[in-house]
Formats: sequence, C-alpha cells, structure tokens
Amino acid sequence: MSAFAAFAQWKWEIPGFFNIGVACTDAHAGTPAESQVAMIVEDDALGTSSITYGELSQRTSRFAQLLRNLGVEALDRVLVRLPNSIDYPTAFLGTMKRGAIAVPTSTLLTAEEVRYLVADSGASAIVIDRGSWGAIGPALAGAGNLRHALLTGAGESPRFGDVEAIDLERALSGIAAWEGAHPTRPDDSAYLVYTSGTTGFPKGVLHGHRSLLGRTPAWMYWFDFEAGGSPGAATLGAVDRIVHSGKFNWTYVLGSALMDPLYRGKTVIAHEGRNDAHTWPRLIARHGATIFIGVPTIYRQILQKTGFARADVPTLRHCMSAGEHLSDEVFALWKERFALDIFEAVGMSEISYYLSQSKRRPIRPGSAGFPQPGHDVRLLDPDTLEEAAPGEEGMICVPEGDPGLFLRYWNLPEETARLRHDGWFFTGDYARYDADGYLWFLGRKDDIIKSFGYRVSPYEVERVMKSHPQVADCACIAEEAGSDKRLVVAYVIPHAGSTVSPAELVAFGREHLAAYKAPKVVYLAGEFPRTRNGKILRREITPRIATARSPS
Repeated sequence: MSAFAAFAQWKWEIPGFFNIGVACTDAHAGTPAESQVAMIVEDDALGTSSITYGELSQRTSRFAQLLRNLGVEALDRVLVRLPNSIDYPTAFLGTMKRGAIAVPTSTLLTAEEVRYLVADSGASAIVIDRGSWGAIGPALAGAGNLRHALLTGAGESPRFGDVEAIDLERALSGIAAWEGAHPTRPDDSAYLVYTSGTTGFPKGVLHGHRSLLGRTPAWMYWFDFEAGGSPGAATLGAVDRIVHSGKFNWTYVLGSALMDPLYRGKTVIAHEGRNDAHTWPRLIARHGATIFIGVPTIYRQILQKTGFARADVPTLRHCMSAGEHLSDEVFALWKERFALDIFEAVGMSEISYYLSQSKRRPIRPGSAGFPQPGHDVRLLDPDTLEEAAPGEEGMICVPEGDPGLFLRYWNLPEETARLRHDGWFFTGDYARYDADGYLWFLGRKDDIIKSFGYRVSPYEVERVMKSHPQVADCACIAEEAGSDKRLVVAYVIPHAGSTVSPAELVAFGREHLAAYKAPKVVYLAGEFPRTRNGKILRREITPRIATARSPS
C-alpha cells in the first residue's frame, strides 16, 4: 500500500473509555507479554534493574492506591521529578491509573524552578529521589497545594513545613489490595508537560489520555515496530528492544521510550548516570537492542568519538532521530559505517511527533518527510486560512479533531484561544511541500531571517554549511548591522583538529547557496548554548561565544 493510500484509508479507533496507565500495563494481562521484561534500567551507581509487565501492572496499581489512601483525587496533579528508573513508570503511569494528572519534570531544574511548577500546576504530591528532596525540599515548603513527598532511594525522610515525607518503597509494599483503575475517557486529562514560554516562564501543555492513541500512526510510519504484536496483546516472537539516549521527562522520550513501546509490549532499555558516546553502542550490544532513538548530537558524537561500526551492534535494525535537524553529513556517515538509515521526525510538546520519514518512501536528506497517516496537516496562511500551493511556504496547522493534539494550555486560556481557533491549531512553524509531497521544514516565523528583502530559513543554511567536511555543527542567525540592515551569519563548530578558517567557510557558503542566503559573516565557536534537552538556544548566540570571525 502506498503512503498516500494509507493516509486516505486511515481510520482512528477511539474507544469510549481509555486510560494510558492501564493500556501500558494491565492490558497485557493474560497475554505472552505479561511475563516479558517491560523495562531494563542500567544505573551507574545502583546497577541493573528490570521489571516484567505483570510486575509493572501490580506496582502501578499499588501506586494508584497509595494516592487514593493519601487523599489524592482524580484530576489532582502529581509532580514527578525522578532520574531514569523503574520508579519513573511506576509514578507516571500509576498517577494516570488513579485518574490524576502526572506532571513530568527534569531533574536538572533548580529549587526555584521546581517551586514555580509546583505552584503553577497546583500539585498536591511530588515523587522525588531522597538526595534531591534534601536539597530542594526546604524551598517547596508552602508552595501551592503540596502536601505529600513520595521519596525514592535509601536514606532519611525529612519533613519540610507541612509536606509529609513518605518512603515510597515501604508504602507500596504495605498495600496488599487495590481498587481498579479510574474509568477515564479519552478526552480526560492525563499528563501535563512544561515547555518554554514566551513570558519567560514555562508554559504547561495539558494532554488527554487520547494522546497515546494519537501517536499510533508513528508506530508504523516512524518506529517500524516488528509485526506480530498488537496493542494489549504482544507476542514474544517479535519483541523489539529499544534504547533511547534521553531522559523520561522530555516529551520526545515520554512517548517514544515509555508510553508507545509499553503499549505495544516492547522492552525499553534506559540508562542513568554519566554517559558519553560509547554508552549507547555498548547498551545496544549488551541488550541486543533492535531500535535506537536519539538526537543528532548523539549520532554525531558516536561517529566522531568512537570506532563502533555495524559489526559491533548486529541486532540493531532501525534508527530514529528528532529534537533538531540531522545534518546530511551525519546521515551519510552513519549509513556508511552502520549500514542503516536514520529516520527523522518533527514534533512539538503540543502534538508530539506527527511528521516523519519512513521506510515506505525514499528519504530525501533535509526533508522532514510526510505527515503520518491520520494527521491531516495543512500549510495555511494564518490570516486568510488559504492553503499554500506546492513550493510556497505556509504555517503548519493541525485540525482540532486530531486525537494527538493537546487539550489546552494550563492556566492560559488566552494563549489557548490565540492558537486554537477556526478548527485548527496554529503551530507557528512554517514549511513548504515540494512537487512530490515531501515537506521541508522552515522553522518558526521568528526564526526566519529577513535580509535585504529576502526571507532566509536558517535551517537551509545550516544544512548546507554542515556538509563542509570540516564542520561539526552550525547555527545560523540574523545579525543587526545598522538601521534596518540584517545580515545572515553562521556560527560554526569545526571538527577537532580542523584548520578551516572563517574566510574559507564564507567562500564555501557563497559556492553552495544563493547569494542572498549565503552567510555574510562566519564565526568559529567551541560550543553552542543549549536547552536541557540539547536544543540550540539561538537567542543566546552572540559574538561573545566566538573564537574567530571572518574579515569584514
């Protein structure tokens, strides 16, 4: 079946009741997956731990009952601030089985940042490791509605203010019976993720239980899961084993390395501790992983800093990337060394990954691929709602009825109304379709550079500059050069030991890009400022990070 036929024939199957926590655990009861390993965690300090689907089902049910016993009601918020561990799915999925709203957060957040999230979400409970609780607990006293701290790991359980500190493992072991999961509907609130906000404060994005169903097209058109398993009824004959390089708190990882594989009865392999480029191939080899999921930086580091090749990871059959654009160079080098393509996807906190490359159509390096079947993505003029013609740019818009779409922004009704209206969610991202239906991502409106009357996509410039053999990474931005004068400039990180000069890179840009797109100035840099999830912070790229500059 062609990709276009699959798109036309796709039918969403949304039941009357659906709960993410149940779908990822209890639904496997009575199937071969029940005794299968659901998750393996390799922790540098604690060693290796694992849990079967049957055990995870009971553990999450105990957690849900613990919340009931503590008076945590349906739709109450439970903030999860944990490292990669078995406790993560216990808390995240268990909260949703209770009918409460899970709030995943990063362990890198400061006490001040966590306090803001506790207050903004109105969380009544937090699940946190003891070391972190001792450090940030005092700052959370009196924050919002916080009443309970469920602590993981060994050690003391100090109480701060009115927040009750509870040993999670002891509390779970004391629960011998539990009620059934809360009967949630697909549109009921399930989890709340926070993303960068325009006000300088994180913005809450609320998802319903239907979000898991909204990602079902990705399982065939990006993951390429092995045939044989089905939601809630996996078979042992075709069990993918998945390694992801990220942390569970990130939306990208929550879906691709937690909810989606567990729903399909796969085995997830996670890592906690210090990691370097050698970590991931070793994990793949040690556990016979079949799928590797990462960000472009990880792929680049493996290529540059290790000698691993195809023979070292014989079970690996599928590679995936998202988070930022993968350069043509990394794509080509990975295929040369590992004999595997890397399939990219584009997503956002509001809808996760909905655009992707797949094995069903040839990859065009630089293109984001296609909307997955079921996601009726259109490129519209946000003012007139007119659809862009092939080759013309338009804003990526998602129909309001897409089950993968978020419910609303938390405590921000005006922001929700501004971006969800007239039957569409206006993503703010711009793209164009080519004549063959491939989508080319151009970035956000405020990322697109207007220089001397032309509109320049920084992603296009970066893709070309990264093709230079001595360029490891590149970020393109606009630089003010006088009244109403903006220059296209590139910041480049050369490969270790490179002797390339900024002037040579300016010449390279002129050779491979239209004159109006080619960087007028090139800076060399050692590293780029990035978010905790590894995305480049363009607004913080200034000449202060440069080590050299091309002549004026």
